[in-house]
Amino acid sequence: MVDLLDKISSYDLFNYLLTGIIFVILAGQFTRYSFIQQDIITGLFLYYFIGLVISRIGSLAIEPLLKRVSFIHFAAYNDYLTASEKDPDMKLFSQVNNTYRTFCSLFIVLLLLNAYEWIQFRIPSLMNWDQTIFMALMLIIFLYSYRKQTGYITKRIKVKE
Repeated sequence: MVDLLDKISSYDLFNYLLTGIIFVILAGQFTRYSFIQQDIITGLFLYYFIGLVISRIGSLAIEPLLKRVSFIHFAAYNDYLTASEKDPDMKLFSQVNNTYRTFCSLFIVLLLLNAYEWIQFRIPSLMNWDQTIFMALMLIIFLYSYRKQTGYITKRIKVKE
């Protein structure tokens, strides 16, 4: 277990594990849902996964929305790569930036969970669809995450050519 924890980067800790733990605590406080695990090992994996999902939502939905409404503006990817070579802190700045995006996503997901709970209260038969809705959402999130990551890899390959 110690070896596994040693291999987790600071990015993973802040963007996935910490986010997942905060989500679980706040969801338990503000909704009827409880994701707290009694087994620490199971909890760490679940909280990490929850944080990963929240981060993906930020990357796939929150970031594009904020770009579309001109709340944020990105530099060209090639410019980022050039700046990263010149400034070793650029990678850290990007990680911190992603952490902020992930926390924005965390609070939006909490609001959505609260809204879903409210809808379920008014449409009780919706509870029968919880598992199907969850699996469909996870499939969609990870399909688009896979596509986005493949795009980054392709951009990196083209820059190196």
